[in-house]
Amino acid sequence: MSTFDFDAFNEAYEQINHYERLQNIQRKIHAPGKITVLLNITEQHLSSPGTAHGGSMSGFMDVVLGYAALTMALPEGNIVSTVEFKMNFLKPIFLGDKLRGEGEVLSAGKRIIVTDGRIYRNEGLVATGQGTFNAYPLEKKSLL
Repeated sequence: MSTFDFDAFNEAYEQINHYERLQNIQRKIHAPGKITVLLNITEQHLSSPGTAHGGSMSGFMDVVLGYAALTMALPEGNIVSTVEFKMNFLKPIFLGDKLRGEGEVLSAGKRIIVTDGRIYRNEGLVATGQGTFNAYPLEKKSLL
């Protein structure tokens, strides 16, 4: 495992990532390229009474996929941006649901990282996704 200090990065990242802070998203790194992300569905995520908006869930999937990619890029001094991602909604998501996103890197080259993501409610799978990310040099050294 890398000697990169992911705990210190997590603390710094929480201070600058406004989207995740506003969504109250929690992240855990199991190993470079393998992460878990948690989200509780509140009224701010709804599109119709009681049902989560697809855009909110797409944003959550982007976090799941992107954070897995980021954990591979950071030890190399890089950060990532989303090139594209695809998502399949398998079941509706409701107010009060507690979601767990599992992200994993499938392939990591020098510039392109491909990730797989799954979102669960309890133990049931509600969405899947796959993303492609561009790794580029981290200019904001204060994050390291």
